Amino acid sequence: MKKLLSGMLWGTTLLSTISMADAQLATKKVLTLEAAKQIAAAAQAEAKKNNWTMVICVVDDGGRLIYLERMDGTQLGSIQVAQDKASTALMFKRPSKAFEDTVAGGRVAVIKLSGVTPVEGGLPIVIDGQYVGAIGVSGGTSPQDGQVAAAGLKAAENLK
Repeated sequence: MKKLLSGMLWGTTLLSTISMADAQLATKKVLTLEAAKQIAAAAQAEAKKNNWTMVICVVDDGGRLIYLERMDGTQLGSIQVAQDKASTALMFKRPSKAFEDTVAGGRVAVIKLSGVTPVEGGLPIVIDGQYVGAIGVSGGTSPQDGQVAAAGLKAAENLK
């Protein structure tokens, strides 16, 4: 019996050691404050070009705010809406417009999904296949918000 218990203990120790040797930490890209500012600057340039006032925000891969700006004259309600759009895009790995289209198509049950803001203007930021954050824009019409967010996303494509 002692040999059996000793063998089981030794086997468990060996398996634990092998498992620990195989475990490694992942390497991932993260958005920096400077990268977030570049993304927001490109979005802001698009808004200014069209004489639109917007709130532009960039969140990290956990949906937490990195950078937010409210252009002069933008409604206060857009501060939260921009963040919600970005969070939706990140958490569901798709543009927030996908949910807007789903609701417009009659599938209103999507509104009950926790964390969904079904309005255009939120886009996930994907670098080398990794979701590193999202941009959210609010202040204009849904298509205007989407256009400004897309300009910010285009700037993100140049990040490495």
